[in-house]
Amino acid sequence: MQIKSVNESQASSLDSLLILLREEDCENLANLELAQELKDVIKTLVSRKDFKAKKGTSLRVPLVEGSLYLAGLGKSEKCNVNIIRDSLTQGLRSIGRANNKNVCVIVSHLKEYNGLGFVLGEASGLCSYTFDKYKTKDKDYEPFALDSIFTDINESEEFSRGQIFAASQIYSRELANEPGCVITPEILAAKAQELAKEYNLECEIWDEKRLESERTGALLAVGRGSKNPPRLIHLIYKPVNPVKKIAIVGKGITFDSGGLNIKPDNYMLTMKGDKTGACNVLGIMKGVSELGLNIEVHGILAAAENMPGGNAYKPDDIIRARNGKTIEINNTDAEGRLVLSDALCVASELKPDAIIDMATLTGACAVALGKHRAGLFVNNDELANKLLDSSQRRGEPYWRMPLEDEFISESLKSPYADLVNCGERYGGAIFAALFLNEFVGENTAWAHMDIAGTDFNDKEYGVYSKGASAFGVRTCLDYLMRL
Repeated sequence: MQIKSVNESQASSLDSLLILLREEDCENLANLELAQELKDVIKTLVSRKDFKAKKGTSLRVPLVEGSLYLAGLGKSEKCNVNIIRDSLTQGLRSIGRANNKNVCVIVSHLKEYNGLGFVLGEASGLCSYTFDKYKTKDKDYEPFALDSIFTDINESEEFSRGQIFAASQIYSRELANEPGCVITPEILAAKAQELAKEYNLECEIWDEKRLESERTGALLAVGRGSKNPPRLIHLIYKPVNPVKKIAIVGKGITFDSGGLNIKPDNYMLTMKGDKTGACNVLGIMKGVSELGLNIEVHGILAAAENMPGGNAYKPDDIIRARNGKTIEINNTDAEGRLVLSDALCVASELKPDAIIDMATLTGACAVALGKHRAGLFVNNDELANKLLDSSQRRGEPYWRMPLEDEFISESLKSPYADLVNCGERYGGAIFAALFLNEFVGENTAWAHMDIAGTDFNDKEYGVYSKGASAFGVRTCLDYLMRL
């Protein structure tokens, strides 16, 4: 979608006009650089209480030529760039669905909020996305029409960066939304190879034989019950003189039945999304490449399908991970931490400056934090602070969780092996993080993002469409941009 700067005379010839307003703007229309006739229309709407600019509200007003769309941002004291991003996306979505091909977006009165160009670029990329490729379109179907945005600010470089962020999220969402019959570990590996070819990345795929020779016993065990064999995928983005080396690790369970500890039917729905962490890593690698960052980035995906086949791993089995630690299996539905254990070993061997893993790991984290905030477990305060700053800047809320608990640590021990893979229900997210910590190299800065709950949306809102969210992509790209 094109974004261009425009003057007032050009704006009058467009299909639609979108104005974002705070409550205080409605009371001080004289301060806005708008044509007097527009101010008069808004003043009338406000006086009739049709529009008061409350956060999340919107109004469409038909004009003689085109339509006026108003979007509310709430009170100035609570407004921020993330609220602006959501309102822009919602407004542009409505305009495109109403068969408008172009729009003028008025935001110059909001210049006190840094990053307007960026969020407009991001909103322009996200507003049209919906996962409907498998729906039959009837004769009345009208595709999303918006293809040009004009605005009263001139920040072309920021527009482009925002659109790169949006494209990275859509790439992740598109893969995560695909069902398990489409995306298997082998197909996910093929997608990574396509991405590598497009952006000139290094790409290495470990098949079953290579996984066996590389001693990745945990990943192999999880994938054993499926006819679709597991894969470990390693992508590398390496500029000429990188200032840092970062490894991003993603859980890629392409479908999770729970294995022999099979899930109830209502818990198995949406388990196509258990690959979201890995899909996010691919989205991040795409974004890093397009942004041209001076950071060496390794994307490592642990891909498997967790199924209850005749060769499936079983409760009471003892398996050995890449670093030699043995694991007693007491729940085959705690499989994500197993595939990540081998992937974290591979990442640690690279001796990076930091490792970040992301995974739809535990229902316990979703119970604790809800569906709109992810858990962040970090062994390094500097890394934690940088990630939390990026998450706040990009509107993806995280809550730092404890990575020390002597009682939960004690429950990791097995009488027959070095570790058990699952503890009691209380403190389940902490148990999983402490388990992963056993496979991170000594003195390596590491962050674990438990995005269970935030990975999938039941309904459309703000920048999110229904389905996969790509939660974590914005935060990680922002963190990498600022190294």
